[in-house]
Amino acid sequence: MSASAPSAEDMEFELPTDPLPIPPYDPDLDVRSNGRPLFCGKSSLSELTHKDVGSYFDFSVEELKEKLPEGLPAGMIQEFEETRRWALLVRQSFIDLRDNFRRIVDPPARASSKSSPVRKQVVLDGLVSCGKSILLAMLVHWARSEGWLVFYVPNARKWTRGGFFYRNPNTNLWDTPVQAAQILKDFLKFNESHLQKLPIQIFDPIPLGEGAGIRMRKDADSMAMPEDSTLLDLVRIGIEEQHAALSFVKDIPVLLAIDQYNSWFTFSEYEEPVTARSCRPIHAKELSTVSAYRSMMHGDMMVGAFSHSTAVGKLRQELPDVPLDARILLPRYSLDEAESVCHYYLRQRLIRRDGFSEDKWKKIYHLSNGNGKEMRWLVPFI
Repeated sequence: MSASAPSAEDMEFELPTDPLPIPPYDPDLDVRSNGRPLFCGKSSLSELTHKDVGSYFDFSVEELKEKLPEGLPAGMIQEFEETRRWALLVRQSFIDLRDNFRRIVDPPARASSKSSPVRKQVVLDGLVSCGKSILLAMLVHWARSEGWLVFYVPNARKWTRGGFFYRNPNTNLWDTPVQAAQILKDFLKFNESHLQKLPIQIFDPIPLGEGAGIRMRKDADSMAMPEDSTLLDLVRIGIEEQHAALSFVKDIPVLLAIDQYNSWFTFSEYEEPVTARSCRPIHAKELSTVSAYRSMMHGDMMVGAFSHSTAVGKLRQELPDVPLDARILLPRYSLDEAESVCHYYLRQRLIRRDGFSEDKWKKIYHLSNGNGKEMRWLVPFI
């Protein structure tokens, strides 16, 4: 190392813009108190088993950006930035959710009597900062690594605010062409190679609407697609023309993954003028884009994650267009998980080694009630 270059100790507490793994200065810190390794050492989320629960999985930076080009959840970004490592805790909830959808696509030859029934539609619920968004993002990463076609919406709340909106006279729903175009662009970011291989199977004329700043076409109210068109052609037309809609085909496994799903069960920020002095708030279900994807009453695989940090408000237990058994309550960190988390933070130097003890990390756990965000904020005070 040249004299002008900073030493490892000088760089130790710097927070890089692009988080990088910290070299292992002490091998003893790579082992948990139960003697098991702190890092699972697996190269793929598909390889994880129940034995890896409680350990950390290291993501490839390039693969993470490739598999989740729509963006990462805020909680995942904060974890990476503050720990300066692209690693996440392997939780039992992820193993169960992944195996649930794996059994749907590839059913086992013999069904075990101990295995729970599979669910094609799942709603992830739970207390604030229990890991719902991170769990959903990990599921999307795994499904795309398996070659699935995944429609991932990391911020469903954006569908209900901003941009241009108008009432479609044909559907009596409110169209939001700015959001619709962005939805299709995001869909192309990862799925372009899949869409190229999928032929269009619906040849009925596609109804046309208005675009952002573009009036309804007078010369035609629909558009026909050539017989040799692919789904990629249809999506590109929707982006470029801003008049067409998107339809799914199912030659490969398809998963719909919606974060902030609960924002589709309350009012949008749009309002319809009723009189000269009053307006009626427009419900999210009245928006064309939301109406097309909100319902879970179908045979497709779909996961919706609630976000209680968006101040949507508490919803009733039984939601319209959602199966009664779809909701799964995710727990916050258990005591065993909190032990792994605190040892990981010690390893990543969020905690100073001379002040670390079992009694102190347990106090942090009970003080935060297993809230992951609060634990990460409190551990430096040990």
